[in-house]
Amino acid sequence: MFISTKTMFRVAIKEKFAVPAFNVNNMEIIQAIISGANTEKSPVILQVSAGARKYANPYFLKNLVEAAIQTYPDIPVALHLDHGSDLNLVKDCVDKGFTSIMIDASKFELDKNINTTKEVVDFCHSKEIPVEAELGKLAGIEDDVSVDTRDAKFTDPKEAKKFVEETNCDSLAIAIGTSHGAYKFAGEPYLSFNRLAEIEKEIPNFPLVLHGASSVPQNWVKKCNDFGGDLPGARGVPENMLEKAAKNFNICKINIDTDLRIVFTASVREFLKNNPGEFDPRKYLGMARKNLENIVKQKIRMCNSNNKIRFFS
Repeated sequence: MFISTKTMFRVAIKEKFAVPAFNVNNMEIIQAIISGANTEKSPVILQVSAGARKYANPYFLKNLVEAAIQTYPDIPVALHLDHGSDLNLVKDCVDKGFTSIMIDASKFELDKNINTTKEVVDFCHSKEIPVEAELGKLAGIEDDVSVDTRDAKFTDPKEAKKFVEETNCDSLAIAIGTSHGAYKFAGEPYLSFNRLAEIEKEIPNFPLVLHGASSVPQNWVKKCNDFGGDLPGARGVPENMLEKAAKNFNICKINIDTDLRIVFTASVREFLKNNPGEFDPRKYLGMARKNLENIVKQKIRMCNSNNKIRFFS
């Protein structure tokens, strides 16, 4: 069933879990996510980036998501625009049936970020669509979003209070050490839980979001490399840190994209290497879908969102 992220996050804060938000690009990824969510009895956010819209077409993606809901009608699902860049894109997504929107104006200085975000919030709220915004700058690359490590900036708690009050956004993506892509840490992994606690003091009981939160599982990185890949030094956020954020803070949404890409790619590489005479895409995509479902279930348990659909009935 389609459900508002506003409703999801209200429950998440009360019951101390985060809703996993998985980026989707094709049918097999959507099937793996919704099947894993059904097994674990978890709400889920299916999110679409600008790159996914270009690749798969928003009409195709919307219909695939609707097929997933028809297959598993008891699973609460939100269809979310990830890293929306401007009001025109937002309007198009709302017209095409998206139930949640993110506007990312974090590349701008604070006042312009506030003004850009408020414009989107005012439009979306007139359509009863919740809005996620971003404050702070995450390093790394994801589709059309690219921030050099030198330009990364942690979220300022005082600015977060001002931002939320002036934009009236429904959730806030913050920067506390996560980053986009497969190469998140050169040294020891670090998330600033002290900063997270300070942000929560300034905006208590407000839904917070972690972008760039893939764990980049080393067994799958190794498998990808063993079968022809080239991902030297890829590292992500340890799952125990993300679990801590979900259970002990108001982190209501954790974004996962890179992990899905690595598992999917490693699965296809392994299958084709071991089955050089096979040319049926259902075989290697089916294997990738199976492995992807397993990692989805793992991420759901990490978010502590398993067995939580009972709160949405």
